[in-house]
Amino acid sequence: MISSDIIRGYTDTMILFIVSCGDSYGYEISKQIKEISEENYVMKETTLYSALTRLEKNGFITSYSGMHDGRKRTYYRITDDGKAYYKEKCEEWELTKEVIDKFI
Repeated sequence: MISSDIIRGYTDTMILFIVSCGDSYGYEISKQIKEISEENYVMKETTLYSALTRLEKNGFITSYSGMHDGRKRTYYRITDDGKAYYKEKCEEWELTKEVIDKFI
């Protein structure tokens, strides 16, 4: 399992990746992160919803109400600003990896 301390700066990036593939709701985002990471990282619910709130406040995602399996859900959609921020974070990650690789 990957420590949440290691991944903390990139939770927004993971969420933006998921919603860039299509609108999604909290539980589904969490489930996809777990699946994509092959269960090496499980995002805590509080971390997820704090990040969603922050991303929406910063204009990187928007939310709307919808139904899924007869239940009301809050769906999230990436904005153009969110796409640009995601691209920035991906470029930052490449540089971060390059630097860290020099020490490992």
